[in-house]
Amino acid sequence: MASPTPLQGLELIDCAKANAAQGIETAAHLCGYGTDLNTFKRELKQACQDIGVKIEELSDLITDQQTVREVGGIEVAPDTPADL
Repeated sequence: MASPTPLQGLELIDCAKANAAQGIETAAHLCGYGTDLNTFKRELKQACQDIGVKIEELSDLITDQQTVREVGGIEVAPDTPADL
């Protein structure tokens, strides 16, 4: 669900990170910026700078863990519960 008002600070970062894989248009819309991509990018960069994180683009927020979950990886587990 899209935010009715533009998010700021940590809420903006959290929302942008959660939706980064869907693209900048979707992330901007869901974070309350509609089609104003320039303001979204500017506010997101500022919010990240405020917490000491430097980003150049939205995809910088996608972590390796998110990539593995989406793409899939290998599962490491014992053959049976008795082998724990």
